[in-house]
Parts: sequence; structure tokens; C-alpha cells
Amino acid sequence: ALADLMEQKGIDVRVQTAIEMKEMAEPYIRLKAMSHLNKGRVVLFGCGTGSPYFSTDTAAVLRAAEIEADAILLAKNIDGVYSADPKRDPLAVKFDAISYDEVLSRHLSVMDSTATSLSMDNNIPVIVFALKDPDNIVRAAMGEKIGTTVRK
Repeated sequence: ALADLMEQKGIDVRVQTAIEMKEMAEPYIRLKAMSHLNKGRVVLFGCGTGSPYFSTDTAAVLRAAEIEADAILLAKNIDGVYSADPKRDPLAVKFDAISYDEVLSRHLSVMDSTATSLSMDNNIPVIVFALKDPDNIVRAAMGEKIGTTVRK
């Protein structure tokens, strides 16, 4: 569905997964992903790592590190990173940008601590934005400023 939406917007997309699904996606092969990227295509990764004990967030960061991604686009059910849960705390403040260290020290629920640490270790910015508007993914992929950026 996401790949179809992006293709409708004129973006050349390939989908790769850790678990074999020939009708839906290519198997994840790092060199093949790099080849697609070098041809100007967007590569979407699905199905985590295919291994237990790794969250999908950690899998996303792992794939980003493997392909030397410029950023991770993290679509969530909230429009960015807040100082507290805005559904529970009316005084919660949304950050335009925040550091990995601050996310970890404040225990903010952006993604799990393993994924956050791996992002920090590989210096990969994470752009957190709302999934509810499907156009946000295209906007983020095109570099438009949305949501919150987590970085050093």
C-alpha cells in the first residue's frame, strides 16, 4: 500500500523484506538495496530482521546503518516527540528537534533504547512524524520539515 501510494506520487520504489514474500517484495539483499538507491529509487524495508528479540524499530535502524542511509523516517501514531504523553499531560510540549541523549535520559517513547542507541552510534537522524496522513511519508521522503528530528 505504501509503495503504491509513493508510486502514484511519481516516486520509484522497491520493497525488500527479511522474510520471503515473492509476490509482494524482493528478499532483503544489502547490495541489491544499494543498487536501487544508486539508481535513485526509494527502498522500503519490511518484516523486521526476520530474527526474534529485535524490535521493528531496531530493525529499521540496522537496515539504515547497513545502507548508509541519510535518515530514518519513523511514522508513528503521533506527530512528533513530546516532553510527555500529550494524551495524558496537557502541558506536554512537542520538540522540533531533540538529541538522542535527551531521548534516552528522559525515557521518551520515540523508539526502544536499543534502536535509539544504534541510531546515535551510527549518527543517523530519525524523523518522527504522524502516520495518520499518508502524504506525510511522501513529504518526509522529499525532505519537507515535519514532525521531530532526533539527532546528536
